[in-house]
Amino acid sequence: MQKKAGPLFYVFLAGFLFVVMFPFLWMLIASLKPPNELFGARAFDAWIQHPTLVNYIRVFTQRPFGTYLWNSTVVAVLTTLYSIIIASIAAYAIAWLKFRGKTVILGIVLAVSMFPQIATISPIFLFMQSVGLTNSYLGLIIPYTTFALPLAIWNLTVFFRKIPYDLAEAAKVDGASILQTLIRVFFPVALPGVFTTAILVFIAAWNEFLFALTINTEEAMKTVPVGIAMFQGQYTMPWGEISAASIIVTVPLIIMVLIFQRRIISGLTSGAVKE
Repeated sequence: MQKKAGPLFYVFLAGFLFVVMFPFLWMLIASLKPPNELFGARAFDAWIQHPTLVNYIRVFTQRPFGTYLWNSTVVAVLTTLYSIIIASIAAYAIAWLKFRGKTVILGIVLAVSMFPQIATISPIFLFMQSVGLTNSYLGLIIPYTTFALPLAIWNLTVFFRKIPYDLAEAAKVDGASILQTLIRVFFPVALPGVFTTAILVFIAAWNEFLFALTINTEEAMKTVPVGIAMFQGQYTMPWGEISAASIIVTVPLIIMVLIFQRRIISGLTSGAVKE
């Protein structure tokens, strides 16, 4: 018989949620404050005396923020699609096909994911410059795979290994090829894990900063994290606009996670049950 949670548990839970949500709530408050309430004695007031949407309007009218959003969306979506397709094939091979060196391959994938970005940014930039891919979408999608593919391969390998081997044997008896078995049998069964991995890869690509800052230097090709970082002027720090822009780019991710939370939870917990 399960015990009911006591009042201390709910107090702890409420305090934990407040601590987690506090930065987001403070950004929301700052984004709705006029400039005269963001500085001085009223800077730390939680109550907004004169709420306004001027910071949100300035983000789109005085800065090319719409361009930043479009660039981030294109790069993140294409990176996610490319990484999921390649990682699905690689994870299926590692999980179910018999060949030498599988452990070595997984070790290399793990080693690549451990490389700090600052250690790889110089050779990657020189390569992109030599092939003329700076200030382009492809110039970001290719470097993004250095952290997206290892993440996707590791996650999908775990999910594919949880699929009963009888399904693969049945498909083989029916005359299905390896690729057909992956597409028609394994991929639909592992869909919660694939979806969870896609969400994680998308968020990582959406928030990436260092590659985007170094490779795409033209204003028309900057992504959201770089664009927000460049809001700072020589003598001013527009905290209201920075907060408004941060809210704008965070809300879509929150909505996406809330809409697909069942699939995400299903994917995260599918490998937690011991067979």
